[in-house]
Amino acid sequence: MNNIKIASVISLLLIFSVVGCKNDDAEIIQIESPTVTLTNPLNNSTGVTRNTAVVVTFSEAMNASTINTETFTLTQGTIVVPGTITYVENTATFLPLVALEAGEQYTANVSTGVKDLDGNPLATKVTWNFTTGASSSTQQAINLGTAGSFLVLAKTAINNNPTSIMTGDLGLSPAATSYITGFALTDETGYATSAQVTGKVYAADMADPTPINMTTAVENMITAYNDAAGRPTPDYFELNTGNIGGLTMTPGLYKWTNTVLIASDVTISGSATDIWIFQIAGDLTMSSAVNVTLIGGALPENIFWQVAGTVTLGTTSHFEGIILSMTGITLNTGASMNGRALAQTAVVLDGNTVIKP
Repeated sequence: MNNIKIASVISLLLIFSVVGCKNDDAEIIQIESPTVTLTNPLNNSTGVTRNTAVVVTFSEAMNASTINTETFTLTQGTIVVPGTITYVENTATFLPLVALEAGEQYTANVSTGVKDLDGNPLATKVTWNFTTGASSSTQQAINLGTAGSFLVLAKTAINNNPTSIMTGDLGLSPAATSYITGFALTDETGYATSAQVTGKVYAADMADPTPINMTTAVENMITAYNDAAGRPTPDYFELNTGNIGGLTMTPGLYKWTNTVLIASDVTISGSATDIWIFQIAGDLTMSSAVNVTLIGGALPENIFWQVAGTVTLGTTSHFEGIILSMTGITLNTGASMNGRALAQTAVVLDGNTVIKP
């Protein structure tokens, strides 16, 4: 009987010892839930570009399968914005499938359904807001001044490989008439004519008042270029990394820090009062047989392509809008254009049809 009591006491002591160890272990083990360390755009940001990606960075590596369109969402009011999500090196990126509306508040949300590699959920749901750039309807057209009187305006040369059809005036300054080639010009007083030009041709060495008028037109062209280049707060920044073929461009201010390529047809959609300004820090290159098409009443005189590099329109392509180039503009064989070619160096033509807006 005594042996039984002793055995019972020993068993109880063992049980208490094990329980005590487990309790001690429980006190040592601390589960650290992942947190969000950074968001982009930041909370309460304003003037956010309308093609922005929404980015969230976590404090540790996460289980990518838990980061999806159910746990990482973007809404505008009650409207859920469709998008795709990628996850790389502790950072998840939500890329909207549609352009965000101008001047609207959006809410991003990351839920506790997001987990780390050990299955620990986010410490707490994270929600933040941002507001997109102002409505594009406030964008004002670029004032071309007297440069707007010209279909083609250049500083160093206008070279044409006949036969082109030009509907509007051509101007060159400070270079002289001899740098306008391929038009078989007929001299008149203060201007020249050509069978290929429905309009007049002017150069800096013609009779007064043409020289001073041409100087003013070129100055106005440069002022217009600087205006277009300096417009702040773009609605779209680096849209599609500059490859805009296949896109529909709604009104607004667009900005790229490199070359823009139009490799397939582009649609410009808007009303007759809407304005488009494209700021391009590199070149603008349009592939052969590609078209820019206007719908909804959009007008070429309200579309401004400010290009720091060269502009090249491919063979038999069709372009719409006013080109303001810091360097040269080349229209390859058979390319056509509704707009104006205003270059701070040369314009090169090759059997083209160019019609003023």
